[in-house]
Amino acid sequence: MRFNYRYYGTTTVDNSASATDMRFVPDALRPPTHFVADVNKRLPFREAMSALHDVVVADSRYQAPDKSAYKAWLAQNEEALLAEFQARSADLRARQTPLKEELKEIRARKDAVLKPFYAAQRKYFDYLYQNNRDLWFVLDPVITVHPDRVFFECFSRDESSYASLSCSHNVFDRIGDFACGTTNIDYSEALYEQFLKIRDYKSTRLAIDPGGFQVRTADDPTFIEQKIDVPETWVRGFLQVSSAMTLPAHSFDLHPIDVHNFCLQLRRRKERASPRSLRFVLKPGEPVRAIFEPWNDEVVCRRSIYQGNAEEEIRIWGRRRLLLLERLIPVAHSFTVHLMGSGMPSFWIANLPDMQLTLGLSGWTANDWSRAGQFDLLAPRGEIDNDSKARVFAALTRRWLASADQLAADTGLSRLVVERALTLYTQAGRVIYDLTQRVYRLRELTREPLPFDDLRFASALESEAWTLVALHAITLQRCEAQADGGLRLAGQAKSGRKQYDVSLRLDADLRIADGTCQCNHFTQNRLRQGPCAHMLALRLAQGHAGEQGKAA
Repeated sequence: MRFNYRYYGTTTVDNSASATDMRFVPDALRPPTHFVADVNKRLPFREAMSALHDVVVADSRYQAPDKSAYKAWLAQNEEALLAEFQARSADLRARQTPLKEELKEIRARKDAVLKPFYAAQRKYFDYLYQNNRDLWFVLDPVITVHPDRVFFECFSRDESSYASLSCSHNVFDRIGDFACGTTNIDYSEALYEQFLKIRDYKSTRLAIDPGGFQVRTADDPTFIEQKIDVPETWVRGFLQVSSAMTLPAHSFDLHPIDVHNFCLQLRRRKERASPRSLRFVLKPGEPVRAIFEPWNDEVVCRRSIYQGNAEEEIRIWGRRRLLLLERLIPVAHSFTVHLMGSGMPSFWIANLPDMQLTLGLSGWTANDWSRAGQFDLLAPRGEIDNDSKARVFAALTRRWLASADQLAADTGLSRLVVERALTLYTQAGRVIYDLTQRVYRLRELTREPLPFDDLRFASALESEAWTLVALHAITLQRCEAQADGGLRLAGQAKSGRKQYDVSLRLDADLRIADGTCQCNHFTQNRLRQGPCAHMLALRLAQGHAGEQGKAA
């Protein structure tokens, strides 16, 4: 996907002995969005922005060791080793000696000629990674201004970690006129060094500059236009995060010292064998317990009592990504954890003074948000007419933020229809779910509408499910209402010459809570990579049957 950006000027940070002024230049191609105010929570803001930067540059993928020196030595000595091994007579060795000397001289001359090139190449890439990492990234940060908050969003380099910094307007003093909306900002790596110079005794001013929208000509020296090819995985990742936030979760609060103990345990020891999971043992009314495998070291969080109703044991992987929260421990008053299940995503919210930084971690490091976790497929699905969708979006546009119940009251539609519409707009990048405030927010991820038809079926599973329904290859055999308002479904699916027994349990919001299938996808992955095509088809068949029953 190609995105166009136009900036009038560059983002700057001016530091003096008494003040720090941060001027972000917004994308002039998008609707005017600006915000100017003084920061009063300076140190927490500095640490939160620094943690956001740590997420942006994080890359937990396996880095293969550099074997170039060994291969060079092997290439240089392999022939000599083979020659010596095969040597059978003194005459052969005598004839070999001058040739080896000649070859050695040729290789030395070759190395001398290429050495400056290789040194410059390595120095260049080291410089980019250490001092100008913004050249390694493909998209500028996303900033959204709302009537009550300002929040920043970003992804890590390996796309396995998502971060959102949400700042209440209480963080700011002397707020001037502001325009709500979402925009990209011109951001460079050099700014991070300037952020670190924010001090509590220095006034700090944040400006998403309204002057960036003044009319100027293209030959103006401050005119900067960028055309960037953005991978679809980045866009899908943003869509999947918001969908995952709406899933049911086991939640509890942690004291900052408990998170410190987690980080200390990770710093002290390096795992050498599997399993490398962090296992939470949750018992109602008892302290949260965390067990670090494979050592089975237990950390008892005595200041953090689990308030849930049922005993749970949940394992998560990719635990070293929790070190991204380390610098927030001194300024946070608590951490809220949302665990979706074993091998499922988790969300860690650092509660700062009038700020929240949400760190969203995929099921494990190698399983990024975009490709393996189709969490939008777990959300309520079904057909919805364009008029109802437009009414829901118009109501949210007037409010900027609202719960599903509030939008249902505004539009006169049922809560289920409203949630279906919000799910579609979330997948289209126009709405985001705010996990900290439990509301849906208007957030246009891109200036132009995303190609929803291309992005909707991020995998072949949902496309296959719709095909099964269209071909009447799925049969709904049983639909039973549950005491909690959910449903239990059972049916059969035909796929080629095979036939599978499928069952589902939907919660009161018609989200997939559990299920089974006999197909290979479910046998290997369970629900860790989303439901299989047959489960999706069974839910679609139930939705169609329900709508037909209402029509009758």
